Amino acid sequence: MKQNIKKVVLAYSGGLDTSAIIPWLKENYDGCEVVAFCADVGQGEEELAGIQEKAIASGASECHVVDLKEEFVKDYIYPILKTGAVYEGQYLLGTSMARPVIAKAHVEVALKVGADAVCHGCTGKGNDQVRFESCFAALAPQLKVIAPWREWDMVSREDLLAYLAERNIPCAASLTKIYSRDANAWHISHEGGELEDPWCEPSKEVWTMTVDPMDAPDTPDSVTLSFEQGELVKVDGHSLTPYQALVYLNDKAAAHGVGRIDIVENRLVGMKSRGCYETPGGTVLMAAYKGLESLILDKESLKFRESVGLEFSHVIYDGRWFTPLAKAQLAACETFAENISGDVVVKLYKGQAIVTQRRSPNSLYSEEFATFGEDDVYDQKHAEGFIRLFSLSSRIGALKAQEK
Repeated sequence: MKQNIKKVVLAYSGGLDTSAIIPWLKENYDGCEVVAFCADVGQGEEELAGIQEKAIASGASECHVVDLKEEFVKDYIYPILKTGAVYEGQYLLGTSMARPVIAKAHVEVALKVGADAVCHGCTGKGNDQVRFESCFAALAPQLKVIAPWREWDMVSREDLLAYLAERNIPCAASLTKIYSRDANAWHISHEGGELEDPWCEPSKEVWTMTVDPMDAPDTPDSVTLSFEQGELVKVDGHSLTPYQALVYLNDKAAAHGVGRIDIVENRLVGMKSRGCYETPGGTVLMAAYKGLESLILDKESLKFRESVGLEFSHVIYDGRWFTPLAKAQLAACETFAENISGDVVVKLYKGQAIVTQRRSPNSLYSEEFATFGEDDVYDQKHAEGFIRLFSLSSRIGALKAQEK
């Protein structure tokens, strides 16, 4: 029997794993009190229905459901959007970007109720154990962290179901679950089942958020996004809160099959995993933001912002949100975002989100200079001197080689 833990706050989802964790904690940590914590990050009412009752039925003393939807979008998604972060060229970081706001609320509940420890249901193979525990370390290092999947001897769904049955604890889970899914306002991820074979094409049963692009409308639709200093302020002329705007974009883009990817990614813990992700509204937002950036940022600024975005994609994927490095990278991109104001039109059609129009009061684009027609503002003869200076080092190197 493990001692010294009187009260623990568990990140509770209502699923099979966390339903088993509640009685396991009480049995293995000397009858400690278990408080359930559930973060509402926009995963949907269906997942949250009756969750407090489920937690109490599993043995929790109380259950805190914390609404984080607006905070998640405004304070985490929008700043990440400004960095342009995309992990390994495709993944819009839907799972990893939600972890800091969840971990922060988890710690706040633990401190509020006077807990000695926090507990999560992440496996020892995944990224999330690192993400959550890194956040806990940065926010409340005095709290002990309990990770049952690294302690108990249960290894399968059958083991967990048998464990609950022995204790007469109700659970709606069954052996028929095929896929492991994680959902929030930004996206939904799918792993397991046939996806464990990279040669196997995902079946229609994998996708749950978006229309199959093959079945999407034959007529395209367009959405207009308006930004002020990098913040989305209107969608199709409507002033919406950050969360409401994302829900609106999700609905419009999902109807056209936008936002599906199927990737094999490098996990932080060293192994590769295959996952399918649906990020309809996020795909539109990222396309619109980068479309506006292309109009406003000069070459060297955009190059630097892209380099920061690449690095930040690894910072957020690896769970390093509450670090000086993340703070510095976010601040750099916030500086660039000060000029990202204007309107962008994105066309939605058969799985594609294509920027077709953009305008900004801060645009560096000048038709007078860029025209292929006759102009009075650019003397093409000036390019000769520029090119000679630009290529001077190459010229000197070639002359030296000829001398040898």
